[in-house]
Amino acid sequence: MHIETLKVFCDLVDLESFSLAAERNFVTQSAVSQQIRSLEDKFDRRLLERVRGRRDVKLTAAGQVFYDEAKKVLESYDHLHESLRGVIGKIGGTVKVATVYSVGLHELPPKVREFMTKFPAAKIDLEYSRTTRIVRDVLSGSVELGIVAFPEQKRGLSTVEMANNRLVLIAPPDHKLASRSKVRVADLNGREFVVFERDVPTRKATDKILKDNGIEIAKVAEFDNIETIKRAVEVGFGLAIVPEPTVSGASASGRLAVIELAEDYWVRSVGVIYRSDRDLSIAAKKFVELLKRN
Repeated sequence: MHIETLKVFCDLVDLESFSLAAERNFVTQSAVSQQIRSLEDKFDRRLLERVRGRRDVKLTAAGQVFYDEAKKVLESYDHLHESLRGVIGKIGGTVKVATVYSVGLHELPPKVREFMTKFPAAKIDLEYSRTTRIVRDVLSGSVELGIVAFPEQKRGLSTVEMANNRLVLIAPPDHKLASRSKVRVADLNGREFVVFERDVPTRKATDKILKDNGIEIAKVAEFDNIETIKRAVEVGFGLAIVPEPTVSGASASGRLAVIELAEDYWVRSVGVIYRSDRDLSIAAKKFVELLKRN
């Protein structure tokens, strides 16, 4: 049995998808199925439940035991590699990072490039997801680091704060507020807005600010990602409140008006989360240090 087979099995369980597990390990879906069957034949135990006509990934009782122990083996194997690299002072390996779209698309690229320049033997495996999925993936161990907005204290997780972002108001260039350099919260009352979906932390935070100030807005559209919201504002759906880094340079392009929000509380916190009960790899520690410093 090869260590790669254990990794394929754990990736399949973590990702809940044969196709994604195959993609992550650069093999075919058929190869994933064959490796699972070989494990079941070797240990003479059914590890996954099979439902005719469906590709659900559901562990049997034996499969859960195998998954838990395989995870420990993979962690020990990774630790072995890290220890050997430490002997010669070389930082390498792959750091699996899950991030929300707004941070991953607009803030992480220069930091990933800086990390790769400093540690060319290391690699950042970056994937984009929603906050709830990121928290779940960090807790399950399928990713080592998660980067989220408005990180909440949660049992089993540690958080390292990154630099906060100011929230700004964006408007179509021909909107009545577009010529303003700054607006106060009272100026938002009764306006039409494009907003994030309800489970997005930035939406929850802005809703609370508006409610605390007695402001009511008309929500004309809800979307789950920052790029769609920006496009909707561009074509005139309404206003939106977004993190400032996501619209850097937008005013100069003429596509959007970016307007400062006057009050101090228009701030989005950002943090790196990881499991409290596990030691980060050397590469992951270095990446967190870089994110914290910047």
